[in-house]
Amino acid sequence: MQAFDSHSTGTIQPVIVPRPQHHLSRANISDNALKVLYRLRQENFQAHLVGGGVRDLLLGHEPKDFDIATDATPEQVRQVFRNCRLIGRRFRLAHVHFGADIVEVATFRGCDVDADPLDRRLENGRIVRDNIYGTIAEDALRRDFTINALYYDIADFSLVDYVGGLADLQAGVVRLIGDPEQRYREDPVRMLRAVRFACKLGFMIEPATERPLFSLGPLLADISPARLFDEVLKLFQSGYGLEVFEKLRHYQLFGQLLPDTERCLAHEEHGFPLTFVSRGLDNTDQRLRARKPVASAFLFAVLLWEPVRQRAEQLQNNGLASLDAILLASSEVCQRQQRLIAIPKRYSLPMRDIWALQPRFEHRDSKRPYRLLTHPRFRAAYDFLVLRAEAGEAESELAEWWTRFQAASASERNNMITGSGAAKRRRRPRPRRRPAPAALKTDN
Repeated sequence: MQAFDSHSTGTIQPVIVPRPQHHLSRANISDNALKVLYRLRQENFQAHLVGGGVRDLLLGHEPKDFDIATDATPEQVRQVFRNCRLIGRRFRLAHVHFGADIVEVATFRGCDVDADPLDRRLENGRIVRDNIYGTIAEDALRRDFTINALYYDIADFSLVDYVGGLADLQAGVVRLIGDPEQRYREDPVRMLRAVRFACKLGFMIEPATERPLFSLGPLLADISPARLFDEVLKLFQSGYGLEVFEKLRHYQLFGQLLPDTERCLAHEEHGFPLTFVSRGLDNTDQRLRARKPVASAFLFAVLLWEPVRQRAEQLQNNGLASLDAILLASSEVCQRQQRLIAIPKRYSLPMRDIWALQPRFEHRDSKRPYRLLTHPRFRAAYDFLVLRAEAGEAESELAEWWTRFQAASASERNNMITGSGAAKRRRRPRPRRRPAPAALKTDN
């Protein structure tokens, strides 16, 4: 396989596959993406479907979205489409809006190393700004993986391949374009993308692309916490999270994202932490395959539970009450994690509720079970308890009791509470009031 220089400006002859020789059909491209392609072509601009949409269509998968590459500048795209907004500073993009649907249009990027530094800027080898425009050949070399650098030309419905992507697609290989270490240093998130594509597609990572994964993980510390949050969601909420988890640990990348959890997994006892995380991710994968909703708060609750649990246990051993220990441990772990992955409050607050409710499941006397049932996070916290029991970290009898309690009638619930064997609160006898002392009599 030819190694392509991602900064070469030499002439490259592409492989062009005419329409009769491939099975990619316009019938499988969204109507809105076709509208953008045809309109750009009518305005005498080049217009190509590119990236994951082409890759997935060739593999027989349903694309999540359709991206378009063109020689029109973002400003020219905006002139063509009134429903267009320009976004981005690092990479300037045009978003063409069709209601809730957005078609992303990117101008061909160039490789001019002598360009104005205000347009293309690197810090420590990492691209922080890149708005240099070029040809389709240069654009292909600037993309990350060969399988993501395939173009579908709306002018004649042909496939255009500058980097050997079709051969890698057929061979099931994830391969970086250009020198792997240099490309990872330009954008360390490419390491996570390599793992994600390998798991998603069932492909192998080409050896030269794989080798730097073992050593360049610390570069992820330079990526913004907000961007890493988005990448983690893509990694673990796409239906193959368990395999991603195993590969990230294999390449020593998981600890760069969730170091507290990795430390716990590295010193696991009786297999509880690893079993718990694996079961949680497998459960998420199964729900996604069944097209059931999944909650990001629950995912992060699973990923961060073990460091929270261990720290809470330490605090309890030092005399802190169980709920107070959970709350303090949650605060400490989340504060450290936020520096690496910025978990928004709409996820972190429910996550912390799930943890805080775990000690309350142990109290099955009086009216406390009824109050717990009405908590808005009860169902998520109950699912979390069941997961803990399946992993052997919580008593299976406790999870089974709560499963029965939810389905029981009012009378059955009362019997379960009185006969559960749970410790009952004994009311302290009220102290008898002493009679008020009689007023002292004084002689007049």
